[in-house]
Amino acid sequence: MVKETIDTYQIESDKVPGRVSIIKRPEEYTPVYEVKFPAVEPATRAILDSIKEKLIEVVKIEVSEILDPKAMEGIKKRFLASALETIGKEMPKVPDEEKNILAGYLVHEMLGLGRLEVVLNDDDLEELVINNSTECAWVFHKKYGWLKTNIIIPSEEQIYNYASLIGRKVGREITNLSPLMDAHLITGDRVNATLFPISTKGNTITIRKFRREPWTMIHFIHPSNKTLSMEISALLWLCMQYELNILVAGGTASGKTSVLNSLMPFVPVSHRIISIEDTRELRLPDFLHWIPLTTREPNPEGKGEISMLDLLVNSLRMRPDRVVVGEIRRQAEAEVLFEAMHTGHSVYATLHADTAEQVIRRLTNPPINLPESLLESLHLVIVQFRHRRRGIRRTLQVAELLPGGARGEAKARLETLYRWKPQTDKIIKVRDSIRLIDEIRMHTGMTDDEMEKDLKEKETVLQWMLENGINTVNTVGKVVADYYHDKEKILKIVNKKGKAQEVLDASLMKELEKAV
Repeated sequence: MVKETIDTYQIESDKVPGRVSIIKRPEEYTPVYEVKFPAVEPATRAILDSIKEKLIEVVKIEVSEILDPKAMEGIKKRFLASALETIGKEMPKVPDEEKNILAGYLVHEMLGLGRLEVVLNDDDLEELVINNSTECAWVFHKKYGWLKTNIIIPSEEQIYNYASLIGRKVGREITNLSPLMDAHLITGDRVNATLFPISTKGNTITIRKFRREPWTMIHFIHPSNKTLSMEISALLWLCMQYELNILVAGGTASGKTSVLNSLMPFVPVSHRIISIEDTRELRLPDFLHWIPLTTREPNPEGKGEISMLDLLVNSLRMRPDRVVVGEIRRQAEAEVLFEAMHTGHSVYATLHADTAEQVIRRLTNPPINLPESLLESLHLVIVQFRHRRRGIRRTLQVAELLPGGARGEAKARLETLYRWKPQTDKIIKVRDSIRLIDEIRMHTGMTDDEMEKDLKEKETVLQWMLENGINTVNTVGKVVADYYHDKEKILKIVNKKGKAQEVLDASLMKELEKAV
């Protein structure tokens, strides 16, 4: 059996190209993600080394800029401009295209993660991991799963330097005294790093890539994804509009945070939102009243830590209408969160649990161990599922929580409203809602017919956004905000099959084109 090329495509970062080939080799159990970069001759490399020293002298960087993630883009542009100018002087006969490649190469070497910068620009990757300096790096491909690469970081010191560089840019530190680090790249991609001997085979870096444009509800209902149905999406919109509390559960990489983020454009513009995360992942429409908060690790002396609990308690003093928590892990956090629900705040969070039933067990047993009476303020649970073999993500269950005493039940329990059937790959309705409809009816005075009409209108608007490709956080948020402000106007545009330009201004249309 000879090697077989499954797929090939081009990637690029800062004008530095890479040719990706997914190859099956008879001696390998997993396919190989092979990247070919432009060759740099030894003589050219020697000139580039001297240019590096000149750039350090020419491009002045303030300490405040190094500590400011927003300033990094400006530093990068200055380096690129100076690199191009210096390369032009040192190597005048080199073609412009090659000059651009060499300038990008220098910027990656001096400010970034070297060749990994090009790989990180591959939108088909979800994960990039470095296990040590003796083994190849691995990637998790959206289509092909885990793949070996042809990239090996030459030394443990280089892996440490990359981890340290990532940490410094976001105010985190990794040392022998603190050999574990959670951080993020300025692009928002999440990073975890460990040092030897904690990781016994060598230093490691794990980078979880996030979409540059987050998923919205329109992505989830798209026929190519089928993560959610139109009916469920309209129900979730209704729940968000009328401030019901929602928990998104699921396993690792099942899409919990993506679903949580997709709910946020349905928050009315007049509401103040406080989000709390370990690493910043959520992204809301630019025009919402949103304050994002992130935790902070203690310094080497063990001081200065800001925990999730600290932020949660503090957020309740910031007069929020909605509180969004990245993940519930501990009892104290859960207690404050559920108390916030009881005191009239709308709360949204994620939790590691594989089924709706497991959500109750996790919340009422150690380490979270909440009293069941606190659970009554939770209205809805969405359970996400990742089918590893088929490479798909689906909403496994949508369930409402019935408090103790409802329908003669002694304890709080979750009733499944919708469930995914793997045999047909469809989400089916199990039963009609009891509590959700009662809660909304009580707060709005809507009759059953009015509520049914409202849900149908929301489905129509969602379908119109799907047909017109309105699928970015800002554009979906704009349509929803206009719907709240002047529902009749939006429904008129939707019913006459109007164009997206009738709702979105030029800048938002440009954003849509860029996303495509």
